[in-house]
Amino acid sequence: MFQSKIDTPQRRAVRGAAVRAVLAASAARTPWSAGARRDSLFLAAGLPFCLPSLILLNAPGSSLLMGLFLAVVLLDLLTTAQRSRVRALRGVEVPSRVPPGAAWRVRLRAGLTWRQALHHLVVAPVQALCAGLVLGLWGAAAVLLGFFGWVWLLPPGNPLRARPGWVVDGALATVGGLLLLAAVPWLAALFAAVDVWTVRALLGPNRAEVLERRVEHLARSRVDVVDAADAERRRIERDLHDGAQQRLVSLAMNLGLARRTLKHLPAEAMEVIVAAHEEAQAAVKELHDLVRGLHPAVLEDRGLDAALSGIAARSPVPVHLTVDLPGRIAPTVEAVAYFTVSEALANAAKHSRASRIDLVLRRAADRLHITITDDGVGGADAARGTGLTGLRKRAASVDGSFAITSPRGGPTTITMELPCEL
Repeated sequence: MFQSKIDTPQRRAVRGAAVRAVLAASAARTPWSAGARRDSLFLAAGLPFCLPSLILLNAPGSSLLMGLFLAVVLLDLLTTAQRSRVRALRGVEVPSRVPPGAAWRVRLRAGLTWRQALHHLVVAPVQALCAGLVLGLWGAAAVLLGFFGWVWLLPPGNPLRARPGWVVDGALATVGGLLLLAAVPWLAALFAAVDVWTVRALLGPNRAEVLERRVEHLARSRVDVVDAADAERRRIERDLHDGAQQRLVSLAMNLGLARRTLKHLPAEAMEVIVAAHEEAQAAVKELHDLVRGLHPAVLEDRGLDAALSGIAARSPVPVHLTVDLPGRIAPTVEAVAYFTVSEALANAAKHSRASRIDLVLRRAADRLHITITDDGVGGADAARGTGLTGLRKRAASVDGSFAITSPRGGPTTITMELPCEL
């Protein structure tokens, strides 16, 4: 009893919410509601789509093939019209199965699917019958409700008015009209919901097509992100080169001038100037190295071959470079290849204890193949090294591949494949 008293407010709240939901649904499905009018209009707009089936069924003999050909050609137009009907009258967007602006050959090939043929040749006629049923029931309800009015308009000697019991029949007809008038909006809502569901299921893209579009969208988004990152790196390099680096160079020059000319200063003051001059020179060198690492100008001006030649020349381990690139590739891919090779060479010089590194770049079709081999001690493991993980992530950022073979005792071979165009 105590538990029942505690649950009473909750039960009342649940019952109240259920009653309000029922009343709201009933109000939305009254014969004079906007929802009932929209559902009936939506169903009536689907009546013309049963024409292809009627044409095929009524096509005699030799005209059957012509009718079938016309129906196949019109599949794409019918699909577009159905999607427009659903969007305009129900507010539901059904994506197209073909990309916008596709050639007619692509659109025709995409339209020749069993799902579209099933909808236009089988489902659409059934939906037209359902729409005709709803409209007929609206008319029947209007006729039954107006029974007494129709009888009143008949002349006095009409057999219907003279027949005994016609008033009872009229009352039953009116009650039936009221019941029918109350039921038709719900039936129209059911048919309209099924209509929308079939259009989305049969005329929209299937799961495989949705996933394919998603992959394409993610690929484009990834390319945009990589390009944006490369452009931002170029902007930072330009701002540092034209701004902070020039200020530091000017400061170092002023301190150097003061160091050479102010000989009469006390030793303590001269030591401060000398220290400041050396720190400014070190800062200029570090900033220069940072700017060059952000996006080297030689990469943009002369391409990947010249940029990698500079890296090979600066490497503490001798690098034998072989480049077979007939032309320039995408700037973003060039940047990824440059920084990936630069980091791989730095890792080899730091950890491999190698005496020689072979770096080979060649282009095969639309792929850039990069091979880095050193004669070091080996034992490199991508699962344990964050540097190798970074190389794999750089390659994957442009849909490239990365692999490493490094048995203990060497040699270590890194192979990468990058797309030449994004």
